[in-house]
Amino acid sequence: MASLLLEIGTEELPPHFCREALAQWCGLIQGSLEAWGFGKLTIQTFATPRRLAVVVLDNLPLKQDDLTEDIKGPPAAHAFEGGAPTRAAAGFARRCGVPVEALEIRTTGKGPFVFARVLRRGRETEALLCEAVPTWIAALQGKRFMRWGTGTQRFSRPIRWLVALLGDRLLPIQLDNTCPPVVAQACSRGLRRGRQHHNLAIPTADAYEETLEEVGIILDRDERKDNIRTLIHDKAEELGATPGLTDDLLEELTDLVETPQLLVGTIDERFLSLPAEVTAMEMVAHQRYVPLFRVATPDPLALDAHGVLDPRFLMIANISPTADPEMIKQIIRGNERVLRARLADGEFFYRQDCSQPLQNYVARLDGVTFAEGLGSVGDRVERLRKHAAAIARQLPWLKDDQQLLDHLDRAAELCKADLATQMVGEFPELQGVMGAKYALAAGEDRLVAAAIREHYLPRHAGDALPQSDLGRVLALAERLELLISIFLTGHRPSGSSDPFALRRAGNGLMQILLHSGWRLNLAELLEDRKLEQQLHAELLAFLHQRLRAQLAEKQLAGKQLDHDVVNAVASDAASAADIEHLLEDPVDVATRAELLHFWRHSTGDLAPIQAVVKRAARLVDKGEWPTGQRPPTAVVDPAGYVDPELFTSSVEQHLLNALNALKDTVDDLRKGCDHATPQYSQYLNLARGLSGMAPQLAAFFDGEQSVMVMVDDPAVRQNRLNLLAVLCNQARVIGDFSQLQG
Repeated sequence: MASLLLEIGTEELPPHFCREALAQWCGLIQGSLEAWGFGKLTIQTFATPRRLAVVVLDNLPLKQDDLTEDIKGPPAAHAFEGGAPTRAAAGFARRCGVPVEALEIRTTGKGPFVFARVLRRGRETEALLCEAVPTWIAALQGKRFMRWGTGTQRFSRPIRWLVALLGDRLLPIQLDNTCPPVVAQACSRGLRRGRQHHNLAIPTADAYEETLEEVGIILDRDERKDNIRTLIHDKAEELGATPGLTDDLLEELTDLVETPQLLVGTIDERFLSLPAEVTAMEMVAHQRYVPLFRVATPDPLALDAHGVLDPRFLMIANISPTADPEMIKQIIRGNERVLRARLADGEFFYRQDCSQPLQNYVARLDGVTFAEGLGSVGDRVERLRKHAAAIARQLPWLKDDQQLLDHLDRAAELCKADLATQMVGEFPELQGVMGAKYALAAGEDRLVAAAIREHYLPRHAGDALPQSDLGRVLALAERLELLISIFLTGHRPSGSSDPFALRRAGNGLMQILLHSGWRLNLAELLEDRKLEQQLHAELLAFLHQRLRAQLAEKQLAGKQLDHDVVNAVASDAASAADIEHLLEDPVDVATRAELLHFWRHSTGDLAPIQAVVKRAARLVDKGEWPTGQRPPTAVVDPAGYVDPELFTSSVEQHLLNALNALKDTVDDLRKGCDHATPQYSQYLNLARGLSGMAPQLAAFFDGEQSVMVMVDDPAVRQNRLNLLAVLCNQARVIGDFSQLQG
């Protein structure tokens, strides 16, 4: 029994490849081990910028077990004639490596057949590994693989050494397709300084991690990431600052170093006159430095970094813990010099962009193509302005405020202008951010600047949402315009393919809308574009799915909305007419979902309502309705459908009284209360009223004065079915109770 160590040493690997390669390699090696009969063993994987390594810990057998195998041959009638073996029997025995006398005849479901019992000798593990290791390496896949020298081996970066140990035994493996050929050895390499490096002897596979740790190399990726995070946060706290360490930057730093050491650099005071976002982007995007902020939540519209950005910054370097202090100072000075040049470029871009007002860049958008068949970005801006105005007409607080309307239109006019600036050309990630600052620098109102910045939010899942009202309106308009425009070109998301990020746009639209609580009629906004009927239906169906997706992710009191609750308020199988009704007020849909969730998980009172509604619905659905006689689902008032003169029992009148008591509440909810804030309390009253009907319904069906619905008298039967149908219609204002489980 022994452990296995396999290490590939390379030139510096791309950060993304390390994580991808380890997952692939683990699967390949585990599959081979199981195929060899060794079972599922524990595999450790390690990755640094210069090495990929695997250690199999569970005492790998030195040899496969011998296996006895019964091999089925030809039918007995073909193998023997008169008891003598035929040529078929002789050939079968020869192929199996046994004498013909050792063949056995056994009865099977298809008659007697000849069998040979064969002993398969297990192979030495060393021989198996010598064959498998080159194939494991060759099987790794990734982006932009290369060849080097005159070799034919393809890999992410040139392979320079190979360690292959089974316990303390060096495996005689050679990669012949590399240039030069790489022969396995029992030593790894430490940190490199220029062209120099020192070898690290690896006595056994089990000593691998400890040997590299002695020279400061942290092989375990998770441990290295935690180490880097701790170094950065501890130093930032010591300096009284907040580090600008994003998850993406931390992941990249983890795969850029193997002996992480923290260094502190300083930027020139003059660069604090730049917006903090510019300096931070130069640090992160170009140099992978960590900026330090003096305030945890800086003003996003600040035009310079004074009081916002600390003049010091943090670096994670690949330096030995015992490195010469003078060399460390040289490294810091070199990094400061490089950053100084980068910031000087950013300073130039910023000054050039600010040399004219943002308005001047708008005309340049006419020369920037948006998408084939959709004109320029300038054309898109005009469409955005129209969408923003259409949304504003539905918002009571905005539609009559001319000053706010002017600010909104101005923000829509300028929101894409920074795409024509040099800074955004260098850093597309700063679009919107720089537009807001350039607008403010040009004297635009702060509300306009904030809306320009926020109309891109949220950029991705988990991102911040717009905080200003005008920012929300413009963000909604931007996404609505994108969806309509791209759908007009015939593109649709399919499977994992979504090149225009339409799902993200739809999700963002719904997130903003549900968070704001605005009761916008999305169906009406689409109708304003006078779209062809099929396209209109496709857009509604798409937005319906995005609404369902947002509801499915919504959490209340730490619990996600149940799948059946989502179906009850926004069924996946909803008709086109129902979808249009839902999208007339998505916030109302979310409100009803919250109510059902609350009654199920907080009060436990959903079950009585379900019992009431489902019992009534079963009879209504089974009833024989004359054509056109069943009350439409919109009918929530019993008047005109239920005739008290046909009642034969007081229980019918009690149930009618209960329905009449709720009809005004239901009618208000049906009308949408003129798009005021959704009345959760009204839905709550309706739910309580439905729950309170349980005694009346119990008396109606099972009490001393109970009635039979399906009586022979057609008029009485129809009247009682109408009574129950109105009850179901009132309940349906909250949701489709037939979709609820339990």
